[in-house]
Amino acid sequence: MEIKEYEKIIRPRLKDARFKHSKNVAKEAARLAKKYGADVRKAEIAGILHDITKETPEKEQLEIIKRAGIELTELEAGSPKLWHAISGSGYIKVELGIDDEDILNAVRYHTTARGGMSLLEKVIFIADFTSEERDYSGVEKIRKAADKSLEAAMLEGLSFSIEDLAHRRLAISVDTLNAYNEVITQKRK
Repeated sequence: MEIKEYEKIIRPRLKDARFKHSKNVAKEAARLAKKYGADVRKAEIAGILHDITKETPEKEQLEIIKRAGIELTELEAGSPKLWHAISGSGYIKVELGIDDEDILNAVRYHTTARGGMSLLEKVIFIADFTSEERDYSGVEKIRKAADKSLEAAMLEGLSFSIEDLAHRRLAISVDTLNAYNEVITQKRK
């Protein structure tokens, strides 16, 4: 399918702002993929689809997760904010027939990251943080890091997430901590 066809699929599922964000993530993912040598087409697909279930009711998200045969960890089960990434991965596999593991994982881990991320997964994680419409405090620092290296951007993005979650007294996914520790360890080598 072409990117325009995926846009037609997500359009009725998302409000205007989220649709615009998804298009911007696809655009930024393509730019980062070109810069760092990832598959541009896969980056655009994962970027446009990453939030496909973001505005889906929680009950329906849980049904999608179950239909896709995905088992939630205890932390995931108790963290509805993480469900859209997991249900999104399940949805594009079951409903859209996408079976490319790299695209599925890029969607699933675009919120938490994880240890052992592929190049595409990193591209989507950073593209979601730095898409054109993002204007939170700290976005420019992550954008500058993304122009230096993907690892620098990962470190900034993961640090931002961990600090934000800790400040708000929210659970931090083991996947996020594993990704952070991996980036730190590789940086020291």
